Amino acid sequence: MFELIVKKSRFIAYASTTDSEEAAKTYIAEISRRHKKARHIVFAYVTPTATRHSDAGEPSGTAGLPLLNSLQRRNMENTVLVVVRYFGGILLGKGGLIRAYGKAAGLALDGIIEKGA
Repeated sequence: MFELIVKKSRFIAYASTTDSEEAAKTYIAEISRRHKKARHIVFAYVTPTATRHSDAGEPSGTAGLPLLNSLQRRNMENTVLVVVRYFGGILLGKGGLIRAYGKAAGLALDGIIEKGA
């Protein structure tokens, strides 16, 4: 888990290995249960059978896509990324959202790589 604060919004990033789409969905559901009061729970995953992402209510292309791009740039397979956002009251704009979600994703992926997962 990695946390990033951008203009009072709190981004909490999680990454894990996964062996199936079902396992990725279970991981996302578990993170969602832990953060019931979060404004957005964004995800992306790459499994042997599926590649998916969700903006979870953020403007199209500003949240899930940066997560998926982070996975693809690093050639990560069998990996799920989830970023939870607690809105801090200040709008970040599309560029700000893309940067914040991308940075949070990078921090989480760096953590999973360091662990050797």
